Amino acid sequence: MSTDFRQAALDYHAQPTPGKISVALTKPAETQLDLALAYSPGVAEPCREIAREPDLAYRYTGKGNLVAVISNGTAVLGLGNLGALAGKPVMEGKALLFKRFAGINAVDVEVDTENPEEFINTVRLIADTFGGINLEDIKAPECFDIETQLIERCDVPVFHDDQHGTAIVTAAGMLNALEIQGKRLEDAVIVCLGAGAAAIACMRLLVSLGARREHLYMLDRRGVIYAGREGINAYKEEFANRTDKRSLSDAISGADVFVGLSGADLLSTQMLLSMADRPVVFACSNPDPEIKPEVALAARDDVIIATGRSDYPNQVNNVLGFPFIFRGALDVRASCINEAMKIAAVQALSELAHEPVPDEVLAACGLDALSFGPQYIIPKPMDNRLLGAIATAVARAAVDSGVARLPYPQDYCPTL
Repeated sequence: MSTDFRQAALDYHAQPTPGKISVALTKPAETQLDLALAYSPGVAEPCREIAREPDLAYRYTGKGNLVAVISNGTAVLGLGNLGALAGKPVMEGKALLFKRFAGINAVDVEVDTENPEEFINTVRLIADTFGGINLEDIKAPECFDIETQLIERCDVPVFHDDQHGTAIVTAAGMLNALEIQGKRLEDAVIVCLGAGAAAIACMRLLVSLGARREHLYMLDRRGVIYAGREGINAYKEEFANRTDKRSLSDAISGADVFVGLSGADLLSTQMLLSMADRPVVFACSNPDPEIKPEVALAARDDVIIATGRSDYPNQVNNVLGFPFIFRGALDVRASCINEAMKIAAVQALSELAHEPVPDEVLAACGLDALSFGPQYIIPKPMDNRLLGAIATAVARAAVDSGVARLPYPQDYCPTL
């Protein structure tokens, strides 16, 4: 990162007003009557109604369009355990993205504890304030149990974006890349370098979509996770393969797909060359991928490569998922975000990339043309069609799977 960019980032967050989000009023507050309605004595009326019928909080307050972005700062971006307060810029950033891309009000909540039960209890006790909970930057393996328990204990959707947002966007891009390469997910040999929250969620979702566990090799810092290996937790054990492969070099030979959620420059050109014909590489470590696209494409011209970076084609970015997933869930008042809703989001995101790209998206990206193919396997974040496509699919899946508390809205068309 250049010194100029670093300073620009610091200036962006500091000037002219510190931070990235603020509170805006939705009602007039100019006259004596306005204040009497907004606060005492008028506010007593909706309080009485909500005490009588709790669901009326959705009518008389902003709860139904309010999401909490909650973290304890134990896994901030790729920076590690920086603590709750140091994670606040990230949580504010997520709140900004909720508002910018889906019109959802969001606030950040930093919980200063590494004790999972303390964190769970804190979130549980404040959950009813919000229409949904977006968990963020919580280290594995604690994040799995934290999310599971909060889903069970809270009456609003709870979604760990590092797990499921990453998985949804990765899966959508993967389905399209394999289609372009003339391959099927159920036949593909997949190597996943990384065994944290995002990696495990990605592989779980790919299995739900048809990938075969016996074709899947997951690696952590100690190498391939194989059946009988000692010292692995229950989440890694889920992907223990019966194999004599032990290293990345072993696993990658002949593989169709590489998914990297690990660290910079860990996939060598020699390893890439050992992969099957027409391979798919998702090198998602940020800011430096497991292999740089220019290096990969120089080594072989039949590879489709995606990264987490905006300065390369095929960016795997969670902003393509979570704002629109929550929009659909909130609009039918879903009690959770279940597997059917996640798969619906994958399919909607995948299908949108097949559509002609609007001129305004080309202009925003500084491009003259863009169409479905090796350099465009997934929509761009600035594509305004994402909101309608994904939110609609998620809302419909929530209703069809029985977790919606409201019927599917007639002529539903979410807009900013």
